[in-house]
Amino acid sequence: MDAWRERERVLLSHGVDVRLVSAREWNEGGTQVRLQPKPGEKVRGLATFGSHPALFVYEFRRLWRTLGEGWDLLDIHEEPYALATAQILFMRTLQQILPRFRTNPPSPYMLYSAQNIEKRYPWPFRTLERRALRHASALSVCNREAGRILRSKGMVGRIEIIPLGVDLEIFAPGPSPEERQAPPSRGQEARPPEGEATAGGVVVVGYAGRLAEHKGVDVLLRAALDDERLHLRIAGAGPLEHQLRSRTAGLGDRVRFLGALSGEELPSFYRSLDVLAVPSVPTPGWVEQFGRVAVEAMACGIPVVASDTGALPDVVGDAGLLVPAGDSRALGDALLTVADEPGLAEQLRAAGSARARACAWPEVARRYRELYEHCITGPQRPTSAFAASARERSGEALRPEVVLVAYGAPDMVRSALAPLVGHFPLTVVDNSSMPQIRSIAIDAGARYLDPGRNGGFAAGVNYALDRRDHPERDVLLLNPDAIISPDDVTLLQQALHADPALASTGPSQVDDDGVAATVTWPFPTPAGVWIQTIGLARLRRARPGRSFVIGSVLLLKAAAIAQVGRFDEHFFLYAEETDWAFRAHRQGWRHALVPAATALHLGGGTSSDPHRRDIHFHASQERYLRKHFGALNWQLARAGVLAGALLRSVLLRGAAAQSARWRLRTYAKGPVRAEASL
Repeated sequence: MDAWRERERVLLSHGVDVRLVSAREWNEGGTQVRLQPKPGEKVRGLATFGSHPALFVYEFRRLWRTLGEGWDLLDIHEEPYALATAQILFMRTLQQILPRFRTNPPSPYMLYSAQNIEKRYPWPFRTLERRALRHASALSVCNREAGRILRSKGMVGRIEIIPLGVDLEIFAPGPSPEERQAPPSRGQEARPPEGEATAGGVVVVGYAGRLAEHKGVDVLLRAALDDERLHLRIAGAGPLEHQLRSRTAGLGDRVRFLGALSGEELPSFYRSLDVLAVPSVPTPGWVEQFGRVAVEAMACGIPVVASDTGALPDVVGDAGLLVPAGDSRALGDALLTVADEPGLAEQLRAAGSARARACAWPEVARRYRELYEHCITGPQRPTSAFAASARERSGEALRPEVVLVAYGAPDMVRSALAPLVGHFPLTVVDNSSMPQIRSIAIDAGARYLDPGRNGGFAAGVNYALDRRDHPERDVLLLNPDAIISPDDVTLLQQALHADPALASTGPSQVDDDGVAATVTWPFPTPAGVWIQTIGLARLRRARPGRSFVIGSVLLLKAAAIAQVGRFDEHFFLYAEETDWAFRAHRQGWRHALVPAATALHLGGGTSSDPHRRDIHFHASQERYLRKHFGALNWQLARAGVLAGALLRSVLLRGAAAQSARWRLRTYAKGPVRAEASL
């Protein structure tokens, strides 16, 4: 599509040497579109085999030659599970093997995704997806949910939400002088004089898109048939067209079908409207991934009414009205509200213009260039000089925020907060929704947050991170069964900023008898499981750069939080900090113990059910190994645990043998399955 290559044209104008490889011909929205490069445009058309967006590949020879030209970065604008993605990455790997093509190191690559439904793909697609994500330097997504899903599937690099682009020179308020002088063409009609679409007047409602059930055009038609003021202008084609035309026979000018409009005709179409409807309806296999027509209409100064489904709430935001998907009455009421409520249409036009500017091609290209530079140069972290100067600023701006996720145990919550009151900003996330904990938090001067559910530790941490007043603050994660002094927190922060590569620091820990606990651990691996099984666990020592610090008392650097992202909420309890630390490790960050700082940690103090704790622990280990090493390596690790448990159940006696037999039963069933039966 010519209009969608504007990103590359802007990048070229800014001095980026970008070469675009595209299908020579593709079916776009039911129409065969041939690649037609403009003079001097650096785009290369390749033959393709297959017509499904995820099941096609490029001709091998020309793609091989193109990849062998030695690029700084490969931007693969395909879903991570797609065959084309696998083809490109396979060629990239193969060229590293051949001396003629080898570069050292290989060119980094980034991926794209719009898939905002969590799907488990059949083999080999889930394997291809996991391998693509594991080594990607970055991921661009056009909606928030796509990023969250792929983060949970193992994406460790940077994730950036970048909207689809719009040309503000073409999609702009109008009509233009030429349009006012020329007679209306197909898809273009004179818009009512300013002020005509007021209370009691005709409201011209537009729809642009495929005429298919999931697009909700039948919902829009029902809304229009319920009120004679609503006049529809429908642009598009698709399987529902004949049915829709039959239902509107005899309505005259109230409903007009304009057919599929070209990109050149769309701006005039939008300008002929009072409001654009985007009535998408989610299905089990599809939800709206962006909604480009909404942005195009907003750029033309047209208010938008959209379904509250998929990416539409993020795209439309405060620049339009949102209604429940599939509710024709609510849709009709909202369309009339735009016309009837004084000042609302003008307010939506102003907000829509601002949102459209954020999607303008120059802004989209700028954000892609920034992402490219990140992939090529690696993560940018504060220098030691920056850290030193930051520590010299006012204490208020630098003090870390303490986040405590509580579930019951109010006495422990009070004890954990008490030493820190007045020294640091405090936030309590109460997964148990207990009035007593609320009272304790308020008495301590803490901010009290109630998610209304027990989503686990990771979900509680994310709930606090999403609501931070100052994202530049470091964050101290504090368990309710842990106590640390303000001076020790200060030591953690000084160590954290003394080394720009550190993402987290933790104190040494003792129990209530003064016995020291192991705080740093090597990252779990399938090989590590077998090393432990054969009795050589002492060889797996925590080494700098290859280990993490447990999360009972853990200080996270704000810059690392911004880059690594939120905690993975698939981990209900245990391993959530291990997963976050490992993702940070893969992006070049490290984690360190600060021996001079000490905390008291009771361990398991907020839970009275050791059996439940053990199940959660082993289920989290399964999730971690599956996520970062794949299903096959998880099965290898599982075999190691089963072998070790079987051996111990035979050789040991008493409680040790019972524990081994319990582990044998749990891993034979599968820890995640065992957790589901709790």
